[in-house]
Amino acid sequence: METTRVDEKIEKIMDYSYFINPLSSRRRPALTRELTKLAYLAPKEAISLAEGMPNELTFPFDKIDITMKDGSVMTLKGQALGSALQYIPTQGYPPLVKTLKEFTYKIHQPPIWENSELLVLNGSQDGISKSIEMCILEGEPVIVQNPLYAGIEIIINPHKSPLLPVDQDQYGMIPDILKQQLENWKEKCLQDEMLRMPKIMYINPTGSNPTGTTMTLERKREIYKICSEYNILILEDDPYFFMHFLDELTPSFLSMDTEGRVLRFDSFSKVLSSGMRIGWVTAAKPLVQALELHIQSAHLHSSTLSQAIANSLFQLWGFEKLIEHFEEVAAFYKARRDITIAAMERYLTGLCEWTTPAGGMFVWIKVHGVADVYEMLMNRGLKKLITFVPGHAFMADPTQACSYIRASYSKAPPKQIEKAIKLLGELIKEEKLLLRRKLENCT
Repeated sequence: METTRVDEKIEKIMDYSYFINPLSSRRRPALTRELTKLAYLAPKEAISLAEGMPNELTFPFDKIDITMKDGSVMTLKGQALGSALQYIPTQGYPPLVKTLKEFTYKIHQPPIWENSELLVLNGSQDGISKSIEMCILEGEPVIVQNPLYAGIEIIINPHKSPLLPVDQDQYGMIPDILKQQLENWKEKCLQDEMLRMPKIMYINPTGSNPTGTTMTLERKREIYKICSEYNILILEDDPYFFMHFLDELTPSFLSMDTEGRVLRFDSFSKVLSSGMRIGWVTAAKPLVQALELHIQSAHLHSSTLSQAIANSLFQLWGFEKLIEHFEEVAAFYKARRDITIAAMERYLTGLCEWTTPAGGMFVWIKVHGVADVYEMLMNRGLKKLITFVPGHAFMADPTQACSYIRASYSKAPPKQIEKAIKLLGELIKEEKLLLRRKLENCT
């Protein structure tokens, strides 16, 4: 009874038609796809001549063996392999959907779980892109962290939607600045009836790309309260959730979502394999249903084979061993972070400033005395055979001069990290000398 009352309250609070734009609301499910869904739920004795599925007997594959680094082997053969190579419901490979629901609930324990649904994605980027396209109309603003993940700007830009950037500190998005940004935009809306208030906010709360910051629980609660006040959906993109360097996990926005306004995007890309392209979204049922129709019209469903492999791994390892693996991954990147920070202290002290990352793969570096690092990195840096990303790529306004650099410690071996940081220090010194000479010539 208590759950029913909660669900009724949610429906009264959240009018999801406000968030789903007319294009998305006009999508309807294909009958053939609905029949595919029913086929997976039907009893074994049921006979179907409905599906346009190829016969598995014609597939040339007999068996797939995958040997893990610990020596264990996963095998797909017979009916299991046939299912792994076949069309599936748009929501995902049914065994994996069940497994991910159990996993998500165990990790996050969402307070309105009965009102939620889960959808497997072709990587979380796929779902984030379609979620933004589901919600916004051309010209509608989107709240973002500043700096922000570069993959978001390329989604939003074609919609001609202004970004409402909110600055960060070492704990992520700053609530007071978010509140002020919303109030300022509200004033503009009152002066110009063509403007609209934002409906969605994109946030990357753990090991944020590019800053490496991880939001505290208190900070998340403040952000959630503000989004509730202004009726904003939270797109919680958290691929580094298990790659934090803290003593314990910080609860997610999903775990505190009492109103059904969080779309949480999880991914195996950073902890199992980026090439498998497996992510999933957990959100209120009306939002997931709209996303499912978008995916159905775009690519039917995410890779069945990748999903079957992921589910087999869950079954082979179980929850505890999977979490143990994630902890090993986090330890791997923490060690590389420490190597990188130690090299920076040796070669960049006095030249730059930075905050030690609390998770993820990146460190965000501010260069002193160089107002714009673009030419330094993309011209003279490449000649030194070192590559860093100019901070412009992550700013809400990439046309402005930027003194920040993103360095990744994920891939390069430790000795190469050391060498690259040393060369960066030399490059900055050379750049400052070059700028000084230019200034002297001007005077």
